[in-house]
Amino acid sequence: MGISRRRFLTSVGKAGGYGALYTTMMGMGLLAAPRAYAGPPKLPAGGGAGKSVAILGAGIAGLVSAYELRKAGYAVTVLEARDRPGGRAWSVRGGSTIVQTGRPDQTVDWAEGRNAYFNAGPARIPQWHHAVLGYCQELNVPLEVMVNANRSAKLDFAGQVVTERQAVNDTRGAFTELLAKAVDKGALDQELTGIDKQKLLGYLSAYGDLGKGNAYGGSTRAGFSASPGGYDHPPKGGDPLRMTDMMKARFWGASLIFEEIIDMQATMLQPVGGMDRISYALYEQVKPAVRFGAVVKALRKTSKGVKIDYTDASGPKTLEADFCVCTIPLPVLAKIPSDFAPRVKQAIAAAEYHHGTKVAWESRRFWEQDDFQYGGLGWTDEANELVWYPSGGIGEKTGILVGAYSIGFSGPDAPPKYAALSFEERFAISRRVIDKFHPGHGKELTKPFTVSWMQTPYSEGVAVGWKEEQRATDYAELCKPDGAFYFAGEHMSYINAWQEGAALSAHEAIKLIQARVSAA
Repeated sequence: MGISRRRFLTSVGKAGGYGALYTTMMGMGLLAAPRAYAGPPKLPAGGGAGKSVAILGAGIAGLVSAYELRKAGYAVTVLEARDRPGGRAWSVRGGSTIVQTGRPDQTVDWAEGRNAYFNAGPARIPQWHHAVLGYCQELNVPLEVMVNANRSAKLDFAGQVVTERQAVNDTRGAFTELLAKAVDKGALDQELTGIDKQKLLGYLSAYGDLGKGNAYGGSTRAGFSASPGGYDHPPKGGDPLRMTDMMKARFWGASLIFEEIIDMQATMLQPVGGMDRISYALYEQVKPAVRFGAVVKALRKTSKGVKIDYTDASGPKTLEADFCVCTIPLPVLAKIPSDFAPRVKQAIAAAEYHHGTKVAWESRRFWEQDDFQYGGLGWTDEANELVWYPSGGIGEKTGILVGAYSIGFSGPDAPPKYAALSFEERFAISRRVIDKFHPGHGKELTKPFTVSWMQTPYSEGVAVGWKEEQRATDYAELCKPDGAFYFAGEHMSYINAWQEGAALSAHEAIKLIQARVSAA
């Protein structure tokens, strides 16, 4: 009996979590691989003269839309419910207020400093995200290397704490030993000649650091039981992890294939001083067009275009325009009265968004000063999922340590579970895991703050999770304009949850608007 593609992918996700599922879908051609980037659309100079566009949301999609449309001569107005640009691209600093629906407000009281920030939203940029990186170049946003993986970081699964280097290299050694034994026993005789078998065995021996008889007995690649030193201090490798232990601990999930995912491969980048530096750079270019504190109340079509009812500090207002680029996250948009077509409303309501919760601490940088670990991610099977070490400010006395990033890398259960906890319960789990990674240092963690995307007003989730079948139905419906309304945002791309997807969706929306204007 066969197995459907959906059932197969569900099984992969349950077994290996997000990372295994992502890689499998990429291999099956269900996710878009990197493509050549031709730059933002070249709208004709003055091509939008006499035309107006209302843009809903000052996140990346809204700001990119405003920036490119204004260059082409369109009259642009951006309505943003928050008091800042960036949307979900949100960096928290000392003095920031964190508002969470149904939870107490938090006021951040960290010390000031260039690296004293916490990216409550996106926190890394892959080097193939050419649109976002292009805007960084164009707008002079300085970038620095973001250390996404560190072999010194720890993995904590089934109560067993090991370094990433041991898990990676002991896994490689165990697998290459199995393959070498299969070659020796003639399992590949139909595929390989005798000479090719010897070449393969030679490669496997080097790749897995195999010993006599192609057996893996441990390797200094996995770390030292005795470090090399001066005089009579040769290095010694430790005992390898047993395959049964590795399987029990699920070391073969997202943590060991994370760097192979196209979005996670080195070199990763980050803006100096916080991810919101990109949003603010775009905002400075369109500042006169942006109205903060503008909460959209109704969306209507008119014979000439669109009418947007909204409120701000001074009361109810109405904005009319020829076109509208709507970048509001779909769970928020679904609650706003509109006269969208019934099928469009159905597509908006069908979108499901992911949970995501972070915790950040201010602390002495004991991970560097005492344990000599610089950047990277530590993985755990507890509900906080990740410990994310800062890449900026290396050598400074204090830093901001992200002690939780629960978004589903290890499977679907942790994120909603962690988001439902009280703040103190989130902090307690985070502190406990960090103390497992760095024994005795959990007590040094101070001034914790936490953000859940699902509980953040005007966000209500990390990103959309379009199902495979929705790409041809609900997603395809929203790729088309509804009257003079055009939709953009990470949800209108194949690069969901990334700023790149938001920027590229904006490019598509403004191209459609320009084509309509040019054809009129």
